[in-house]
Amino acid sequence: QVQLVESGGGLVQAGGSLRLSCAASGRTFSSRAMGWFRQAPGKEREFVAAITMSFGSTYYADSVKGRFTISRDNAKNTVYLQMNSLKSEDTAVYYCAARVVAQLHRESSAYNYWGQGTQVTVSS
Repeated sequence: QVQLVESGGGLVQAGGSLRLSCAASGRTFSSRAMGWFRQAPGKEREFVAAITMSFGSTYYADSVKGRFTISRDNAKNTVYLQMNSLKSEDTAVYYCAARVVAQLHRESSAYNYWGQGTQVTVSS
């Protein structure tokens, strides 16, 4: 099993920045790729970004490309999501996810483990 704990969410004004963290514990060697997803009220969960833990290859949703950056620190078993130029439409609960296959994927069904989520609210 892999346990994922997100942190770093909060309230920020439009145009501001936040950095989310996702710390993995347990059988972390099973986390070959990690992703961030988000879910706004009344909407389906959507893909944000993903990264492979070995090579650091990344993949972004078009809606965040150029504004968000996903990175990882293998020594700390932690993945980050740096969010800049935040917009009101970025408001959502952000979830960290891990998958045992070392491939980037945008479908939530491809991920094996999930964190509990952290709220990000962007005020306009």
